[in-house]
Amino acid sequence: MPFTPRVFSGVQPTGNLHLGNYLGAVRRFVAMQDEYPCIYCVVDLHAITVWQDPVELTQATHNVTAAYLAAGIDPKRSIVFNQSRVTAHAELAWIFNCVARMGWLNRMTQFKEKAGKDRENASAGLFVYPNLMAADILAYQATHVPVGEDQKQHLELTRDIAQKFNHDYSERLASLGYGEDGMFPMTEPIIQGPATRVMSLRDGSKKMSKSEASDASRINLTDDADMIAQKIRKAKTDPEPLPSELKGLEGRAEADNLVGIYAALANTTKDAVLAQYGGQGFSAFKPALAELAVEVLAPMNDEMRRLVADPGHLDAVLADGAARANEIAAPILHDVKRVVGFVT
Repeated sequence: MPFTPRVFSGVQPTGNLHLGNYLGAVRRFVAMQDEYPCIYCVVDLHAITVWQDPVELTQATHNVTAAYLAAGIDPKRSIVFNQSRVTAHAELAWIFNCVARMGWLNRMTQFKEKAGKDRENASAGLFVYPNLMAADILAYQATHVPVGEDQKQHLELTRDIAQKFNHDYSERLASLGYGEDGMFPMTEPIIQGPATRVMSLRDGSKKMSKSEASDASRINLTDDADMIAQKIRKAKTDPEPLPSELKGLEGRAEADNLVGIYAALANTTKDAVLAQYGGQGFSAFKPALAELAVEVLAPMNDEMRRLVADPGHLDAVLADGAARANEIAAPILHDVKRVVGFVT
């Protein structure tokens, strides 16, 4: 393969990070350090597609950085930085605004969900958000991106943009020495694990979210051990015992969610969880889940608090990461500018 294998992914610094962010993204980021060179970004440019309080945005950027480090991302092995420090993201995003088609963006379901009924009042940034996401990835010619199911459509758009750029400028790319694969890879999404989509503790039909009004709907990474246990004890369930087979979870969204969370935290499968707890009621399962969640999350919570108390250290990590990220992105962006005719 002509492209160096490389992972890129990021998390928005908006609201409290929660269990869904950890299981669906951050924990996988940690594991992938053993397989690939990794770039992990705090995507603060994406955050301002809706208005953010500047002071809170800075603090949230530190919180996400602390979560990365507390979870086990090594800023010496991997690159950790916030998006706004590397201008290649914004510059390449504009070029991709001119490559992507309006029809493609109109099909993005996440914009429709976030804009809601007041679409005309949504920011232009929210509409072209997927083009910036493509720029985030392709500025590093990243070959793999760990994402949740809700971002898969944006990864497909990233591939469309890469393919169209490679096609539209194929002759120019050939003249500059690029092979038949063009300048940008067809980035592969990595979607795996038993809890890639963690649902609300209060409504199993809704994704666990920072924006849901009820704090009881999510386990925040800043929650202490007592709060974690309390939220699991109060999580919505149904009166039936757990089934012994996976098929028995069909139509039982809350039960399925809690089993999935247990499986993910224990690094096992839903089948294995049901083999152990099938036939038992939630009065037995919830305490076991609470104990496991506290065991996994409480040490990370303690380390996050320690790191957040030292913002100077976090800023140093982000500055070093940005410098290393720019070393990769700058020559790629320069070649893009040569391809489109901005520079010779």
